[in-house]
Amino acid sequence: MDRNRVAAWIAAYEQAWRTPGTAALGTMFAPDASYRQGPYREPVVGLPAITRMWDSERDGPDEVFEMTSEVVAVDGDTAVARVRVRYGDPADQEWLDLWIMRFAEDGRCLSFEEWPFAPEKRAADAG
Repeated sequence: MDRNRVAAWIAAYEQAWRTPGTAALGTMFAPDASYRQGPYREPVVGLPAITRMWDSERDGPDEVFEMTSEVVAVDGDTAVARVRVRYGDPADQEWLDLWIMRFAEDGRCLSFEEWPFAPEKRAADAG
């Protein structure tokens, strides 16, 4: 993998999130891929399970969000990216994630792990 291929995969991920259905997932994830939604969460394993999780986690393809990403590192088949997602218009929810991805030779993801972080509440909001 190289930075351009990883950036293209992340763009395909965003496009798939914005597209009805889950057909694109078969081109993005290997049949036996694992998808971990947080460092302490059990992985979702296999394309059918990832497809079910994908459908249950998103509000639908019309969900309003802005996503930006930066590929931080690529070493062989493994890549790390920093991804910021702001939901709503105006944005009322924000996440800054680190994604750790391992890819097969054909460019499909074998292992996806996200480390999601949300901003801390401001002191005025904590009351």
